[in-house]
Amino acid sequence: MVPSNTYNMLQCFYGLVYLSAVLAFATLTGTQAECPVQLNPQRVVVRYGGSVAANCSTSVPHKGMGWEASEGGVPMTKNQSLITWRVPELTEWDIKPFCYINYKIGNEDQCKEELPVTVYKTPDSVFISVNHNGPMKEGELYELQCDVHNVAPVQNLTVNWYKGQTLLDQTTFTDTSETPVNKTATLLIRPDRADDGAQYRCEAELDLGAEGPQPHPTISSKPLNVEVYYKPQHSSSTETIIKDDKVMLDCTVKANPASTYTWDHLKEKNSSSVLKSSALSPGNYTCTATNALGRDSKVFIVKSTDRTTFWAIVLTGVAVAVALIASYLIFKFGFSKNSVI
Repeated sequence: MVPSNTYNMLQCFYGLVYLSAVLAFATLTGTQAECPVQLNPQRVVVRYGGSVAANCSTSVPHKGMGWEASEGGVPMTKNQSLITWRVPELTEWDIKPFCYINYKIGNEDQCKEELPVTVYKTPDSVFISVNHNGPMKEGELYELQCDVHNVAPVQNLTVNWYKGQTLLDQTTFTDTSETPVNKTATLLIRPDRADDGAQYRCEAELDLGAEGPQPHPTISSKPLNVEVYYKPQHSSSTETIIKDDKVMLDCTVKANPASTYTWDHLKEKNSSSVLKSSALSPGNYTCTATNALGRDSKVFIVKSTDRTTFWAIVLTGVAVAVALIASYLIFKFGFSKNSVI
C-alpha cells in the first residue's frame, strides 16, 4: 500500500506534467495558427488611377500560393516563395486583395493574409463663403462655410481654417465612405476692427498615415477678403493742450466708414479733425467723431503759457549772465593791479 503522503506527491507531480503539456500544446497551436506568409509593404496607399505593387513571401514548403484580387490577381504557383500583386492603374475604390498559401494548419489546408489598401483622391475644388453680403459689423456673429468637392476617403480629411497665416481651427469627419463625396465644414467668427482687411481661407488636407504621401496632400481655397465696419473710438477721452504755434488739437480717429467731426464751444462751425491751439482761447473744446455705427467724443483742455514761470526763467537767465560778467571783470582788473612790471 502506498503511503498517503507519497500518493499526494505523485498526484501533484502528474498534475504539473499535465498542465505543462496543455500549455505547450496551446503555444504550439497558436504558433501554427499564424499564416506563414509575409506581406511587404503591410499596407498600401495609392492615388486613384495610380500604380500599386506588393510582395507576398514565405519560408515554408507549400503546395501552392497566389494572390486573389478583383484587379491584378496572381494564379497559384507551386515553385515560388515570393509573388507580387501588381496593378498599373488602380480604379477600384474598395479592393481587398489577399495572398493565400496551401499549407496545412490544424484542420485547414489553406490560409490567407489580406493586404489593407487605401485608395485616395484629392478634392476637385475647395471653396470658402460667408452667410452675409457686404461689410461685416464689429462684434456680430458670422458663419464661414467651406465646401470640399469630390474627395476620398473622407475619414482621412481635415479642413484647416486660416486667418492670414494663423491656423484658427480644424474640422474632421467620421464618415466611413471609401468613394468620393462632397463635404461641408463651418466656422463661426466674431470680427473686430483689427480684422478689417483680413483674409480667411480653408484648406483640405488628407492625412493618409505613414504609408501615404509626405507631406500630406493639401488643396486650399481662394482667400475671402473681409471688410469690417466699426465705430470711432478715441484712445483717451481728454487731453490737455498748452497753447503754442506748433501744437494742434488732433481729433482724428480710425473708423469704418470714415468719421465726420463736429466741435463744441467754437464761434464758427468747423468740420476739420485738427485745429491750431494758437487760434483758440483757453477753455474746454469737445470734438465728436461720428459714423453710421456710433459716435465718440474727446475733450481738449486748452491752457495759456504760464507767464510767471516764463519771466522767472528769463530773470534767472539774466541774473546768471550778470554774475558771469561781474566775475570776469573782477578777475581781469584784479589781476592787472597785482601784476609786476
